[in-house]
Amino acid sequence: MATLEDIAKTLGVSKSTVSKALNGALDVSDAMRRAVVETAVELGYSRLRRGEEAPRLAVFITNMDYASPEDFGYDILVGFRKLAEPAGYQVSVIPLDYKLEKSIAYDQYMLQGNYLGGLFLGLSLDDPWLRDFETCRTPTVLYDNRVSGNPRVTYVGADNAEGMFLAVQYLKSLGHRKIGYLSSALGAYVYQQRQQAFFQAMQENGLCDQALARDSYFFSVCMEEHLPALLGLGCTAILCSHDSLAIGALDHCRKTGIRVPEDVSILGFDDLPRCQGTQPPLTTIRQDRTELGKSAYCALSSQMEGVSLSTFLLHTELVTRSSCGAPPRGKI
Repeated sequence: MATLEDIAKTLGVSKSTVSKALNGALDVSDAMRRAVVETAVELGYSRLRRGEEAPRLAVFITNMDYASPEDFGYDILVGFRKLAEPAGYQVSVIPLDYKLEKSIAYDQYMLQGNYLGGLFLGLSLDDPWLRDFETCRTPTVLYDNRVSGNPRVTYVGADNAEGMFLAVQYLKSLGHRKIGYLSSALGAYVYQQRQQAFFQAMQENGLCDQALARDSYFFSVCMEEHLPALLGLGCTAILCSHDSLAIGALDHCRKTGIRVPEDVSILGFDDLPRCQGTQPPLTTIRQDRTELGKSAYCALSSQMEGVSLSTFLLHTELVTRSSCGAPPRGKI
């Protein structure tokens, strides 16, 4: 375990300067504080003495529910803990917000909290720490987000390209030729990737038509404007970027007298637990969230052992239920 003396010797400064920098003293420059933090992380320094408590890992969550088994993040946490805690790690779940990210640099936060590594769930493209990840020294895993060029950061997720291909191929096999794509706004990396994957899958299946994609930050706009617009363009199937949108589309169709799947087929992505209980049960692309959590731990463990992983993708699976069928006669 590295000591304050090791950090001081590496930087050619005094032990007291190192101590002040790590404790946020005002008489240490930002440049020196940053150099001390980066060196401390690089050398594996910890404020804990050996045997004081279990080594700590942090799971940061934003824009994602995780408290209930029905929530998307719940199973990811379960999977992560299933491997991390038997291995002797203490897992802390930390709600992440903009104020925290702006108040302190990522490496410094991790060092002050004695966290050896971090997993991030639900990040948007405007999160301030995304810039920190470009140069951070702390082993880090990002679910459904990618930062290129830093060997300390790993991207873990499902294979969106595979999932979208399975979805489009299945709808094509049912006879659909006009497939609309409905998405949340493209302010998250995963939604950008899925939309690109949709276009690619359409092209590979000979169905390319980019005019049939719509997205919005607002759920109401997706339901009240974009969904009717896609149906008005003659779409016989709607592929949604995630299950919540697909379930909303089912509800909208039921309320407006549109039959599913007789008038339009609807297909989601993620396979949330409630997909089996919708009316009709939702066809979707499954990503195994428990396995994603386990994969995130494996990637983080590899990082902490000095094995640099760039990308860790899991296979997806098409789950067929009753929300998809052949297109209406006359619209094939």
